[in-house]
Amino acid sequence: MWLTNLHLPDKQGSWSLGIEDGKIATLTPDTPSGHSINLNGALALPGLINSHDHLDFNLFPPLANTRYANYRQWGHDIHTTNKDEIQAILKIPQHLRTRWGIYKNLLNGFTTVVNHGEYLPVAEPAPITVFQNCYSLHSVGFEHNWRWKLNRPQKNSWPIVLHVGEGTDSIAQKEITRLIRWNIFKKPLIGIHGVAMTEKQATRFRALVWCPASNYFLLDQTAPIKQLSRHTQILFGTDSTLTTPWDAWAQIRMALREVEEKDFLPMLTTNPAAAWGLTDRGKIEKGLRADLLITRNKSLSTLTPDDILLVIHQGQIVLFDPSLKDKLPSRDHHQTSPNGKYVAGDITSLMQEIRTYTNGYASPLLFC
Repeated sequence: MWLTNLHLPDKQGSWSLGIEDGKIATLTPDTPSGHSINLNGALALPGLINSHDHLDFNLFPPLANTRYANYRQWGHDIHTTNKDEIQAILKIPQHLRTRWGIYKNLLNGFTTVVNHGEYLPVAEPAPITVFQNCYSLHSVGFEHNWRWKLNRPQKNSWPIVLHVGEGTDSIAQKEITRLIRWNIFKKPLIGIHGVAMTEKQATRFRALVWCPASNYFLLDQTAPIKQLSRHTQILFGTDSTLTTPWDAWAQIRMALREVEEKDFLPMLTTNPAAAWGLTDRGKIEKGLRADLLITRNKSLSTLTPDDILLVIHQGQIVLFDPSLKDKLPSRDHHQTSPNGKYVAGDITSLMQEIRTYTNGYASPLLFC
């Protein structure tokens, strides 16, 4: 498959990509002869990596009743005040909630998502990669026996991933100190949120996953990301719709109020590829995996899901815009609603099945 007339963020002029066996086989400024898909100057990005989501929590509406000092206060509040809404969503079978979480990421242009929490079986073939090769702990506050789990023997070098510093008070900051002190064997740590994290604490983490929309929604504050980025790698995460909108690009626009676009794009590509050990992706280079996002809008600060033209995962088209339908070979794609994109698999039947369980609750599924 050839894609031509593409704009690449780090190169001048127009470029063509040749894809074979799921990899980028050719990258050239020349236009190949024979059949190709002309993208008319669209922007091609490496497949984006979402470093934090709870895939089975993406049918929840955002739940919060005030702003909180830390995640413990939030958890106690919603499980008391919003318990009926929570139970209504949890009645939907987990495999359906998980499949919808995968589609939420695809519709936003991600080709890899890191699931945080219990291991979730994923039906194959999945339209994107669900990465779960890590040890997930929830947090110092909510994970039972977290000290033992942190220090238990392990057969590999997978990182330990957990919420840290999710708050604006001394409790949140002291939790990070306790975690560092109890990491006796210096296991590789990837923290999530880090709102209360100090620059000194950041040096003890392989990476920090930044979820600004979730932070502002719950805490009205986010991590001091410019300072922390001097001491650890920063990755971007969307979190689930329990604390954020389903539209990841609205979240990205929020992030771009804190950092420049040139500094932000690595948080979606090269930084997570390095932190999670995904050496076959994160860049558009010959020999790497053909995970690509192609969009008609060349600015991340104004891009929306409607601007997405193509999502390619392991060399296969898994989402395309109707404007490209006549340029592509016939495929088993089903149109989404209401934004009109075509995606791999039967998303229409999935949405219909989920709706049989919703009982009138206004889940994010109804607004996408």
